Amino acid sequence: MKYTEEHEWLLVEGDVVVVGITAHAAEQLGDVVFVELPEPGVEVTKDEEVVVIESVKAASDILAPLDGEIVEVNDAIVENPGKVNEDPEGDAWFFKMKVEDMSALDDLMDEAAYKDFIGD
Repeated sequence: MKYTEEHEWLLVEGDVVVVGITAHAAEQLGDVVFVELPEPGVEVTKDEEVVVIESVKAASDILAPLDGEIVEVNDAIVENPGKVNEDPEGDAWFFKMKVEDMSALDDLMDEAAYKDFIGD
């Protein structure tokens, strides 16, 4: 897995990258009550707002970690936003995307670097 400074995790599955938020981010957000996902087929640019997430504490945006196309979204977390708190780094992924340049993943943190980043 790779990690961003915006507390997203990325997992490569063949030619697709699965994106979600880290357990640290889910904990910071508190109880998630609403998730709005992008439509499959949408082209996104790195750092573009693609997901709206609201918790009892705050509303935040999830940014596209890389340039590419959204190919699938996780409707289960729209129907049950609490899944984000229950399994943020597993079943509660947000979207899958085809990335234009897979080598861009090399610029992201590995797990050890992310743990250092969050002071864990």
